[in-house]
Parts: sequence; C-alpha cells; structure tokens
Amino acid sequence: MNEIIFFTLFLIVILAVLLVDLVVIGRKSHTLPFREALYWTIAWVALSLSFYIGLRFFGHKLHDFQDIQSIQTNIEKFRHEINIEGLSFTEAIKLYNHNLSLEYLTGYIIEYSLSIDNIFVIIMIFLSFNIPNRFYKKVLFWGILGAVVFRFIFIFVASALIQRFEWVLYIFGGFLVIIAFKMGWEFVSGRESQKVDTEHHPVVVFLGKIFSIKKKDETDRFWLRENRKLFITPLFIVLMVIEFSDVLFAVDSVPAVFSVTRDPFIVFFSNIFAILGLRSLFFLVSDMVNRFRFLKLGLAFLLGFVGLKMLIHLPLSTNEALLVIISILGFFILLSVLFPRKPKIHKTI
Repeated sequence: MNEIIFFTLFLIVILAVLLVDLVVIGRKSHTLPFREALYWTIAWVALSLSFYIGLRFFGHKLHDFQDIQSIQTNIEKFRHEINIEGLSFTEAIKLYNHNLSLEYLTGYIIEYSLSIDNIFVIIMIFLSFNIPNRFYKKVLFWGILGAVVFRFIFIFVASALIQRFEWVLYIFGGFLVIIAFKMGWEFVSGRESQKVDTEHHPVVVFLGKIFSIKKKDETDRFWLRENRKLFITPLFIVLMVIEFSDVLFAVDSVPAVFSVTRDPFIVFFSNIFAILGLRSLFFLVSDMVNRFRFLKLGLAFLLGFVGLKMLIHLPLSTNEALLVIISILGFFILLSVLFPRKPKIHKTI
C-alpha cells in the first residue's frame, strides 16, 4: 500500500508542476531565450537532484520495510548490487538508501544524456515542418505530457516481463548494442542530420487517412472547425510525429536504465525527471547544437556500455557504473571542446 501512496503523491506533484508550467509560466507562445532556458534547465536539474537527496535519506519509505528480511527480499527481487548480511536493520536501511539513490542518479544521468539525441531529432522535425519558433514551447509541453503517460505504461510492462522472463534483458542488451553501432555509424558517415520526410512519414500518412488536414494555419491551435467540419492543423501533426519519435526513443533509453536498476519505480522516477527538463534543455541545446560535436558519438559509446553490461553481466557496483558513465560523457565533451567544429568558409570569386 505504501508504494501506491508514494507513487500517487509523486504523480500529483508532477502533474501540479506541469499545470503551473502550462497555466502560469507558459500561458503565452514564445521562443525561450538562451538565458531563460539556462535558468529553467538549472531549476529542473536542481529539482531532480533534490529527489536524489530525498531517496538518500527516505528511499526505504517507498517499499515500507518492516524488518531485515523484507529488505533482503527486495534486494533479491530487483537485483540490487549490495550485501546486507551481518548488518543491523538500521545499517541495512542506510546502505539500501545509499544504493537506491545512486541507482536513481545513474538512471537520471543516462536518460538526461540520451535526451540530447532526442532533442536533435525534435529540432529536425520542427525544421522539416517549418514550424515557427514561438510554437515550440506549446508543442513540447503536450509532447512531454504524452511521454509521461507512455513511459508509465512501457516501464511497468517491461518490468513485469523482466521479472517473469529473465532472458528479456538479453534482448534489451543486444538491441542497445545494435543501436550504439547505428548511432556511431551515423556520426562517422554524417547522416545524423537528415530531415524528416513531411509527406511520407508514417504518422503523416496515418493521420491523413483519418482526419481532414488544414494545410495552412498560422495559429497555435491543434484543431479547428470550419463549416461544422473538424480539421487538424500542421501543429497537431508535428505533435504526433514528436510523440512517435519519443516512443522510438523510449525503446532505446528505458532499457538502458534497466541496466542500472530493475526497480520499476526508480526507472520511472529517473525517466520522468529527465523528461520534465526536456523542454528547457531543448531551447538550450538548440542554441549549442554545434558546440559539442562528438557528444553523439559519446552517447553511442554509452549505449554500447550499458548494452554490454546487460549482455555479459559486468560485475560493476552502482558506484562503478556511475563513474564509467560520467567518464564516457566527460571524455567526449572534453574532446568536443579541444577539437571544435571548424567554421564553414565561404569562398568568393
């Protein structure tokens, strides 16, 4: 029962934050300036880290442990990389909370880092459909809300499958390794910036068969009525394409977090906090899109690492896995700073 109460309170807080964001902060469609995007990014990261601190001291409240045996049962069920043998109940709680908070933090860093790749895709969607900058904020808000619902379903279904069929982890691991090679190849071949086919994209084709489309609409509406007939606007199509891309993105990123923890609540928490910061991060990254040129290659290495961790059961503690992930990201960011992209030189005759 405590899990249900904890989870319900978490959802209420998240929905309240989103409601305030929609009604108070984001009531007007406008482009988020770099400085404002930076402040909001810092605010979302701070909120995410405060949740880490909460788990560090009160993580055991999630599963409402009553004795040492209940902790051990949870450790075995979710394969936590800790050993509480010989510890008192208080000592076991302290160790459990420390590990649980690190699992959340590691999952959050993985998800937040991979979100950058998703942002590149969203940028290409907006550019391909010629969406004005002032509408980005609204589309991203509703896209994030849809992502929260989908992640909830996907994560808990995946967790149930993993609990029942252990071999599902090997499928996830193999898939991540394949995606890592694909991302690396796209970086080397220079194909990562291809535009979206606005006419033949499967979402566009599907919506065109069901709805009438208002091809030209300069408002921020998703649908409208004319002569008692319902039309969807290009903005609605873009929203659905972004939701579709997030579904594909979740198939990559969610299994990556399962490489760190099998507790579905921790996977969900880390995903949601990363998603909540996606909108401000989008405006921040869109202004810095060329600054970290090797970051996508770093994300490919990150996915390769977590995929191999799932496939061959690398004997790494949560601390060690977190250190490896931070090292991978730090190395490729440093590489981008040391070897920045050369500015294009336009020759004149």
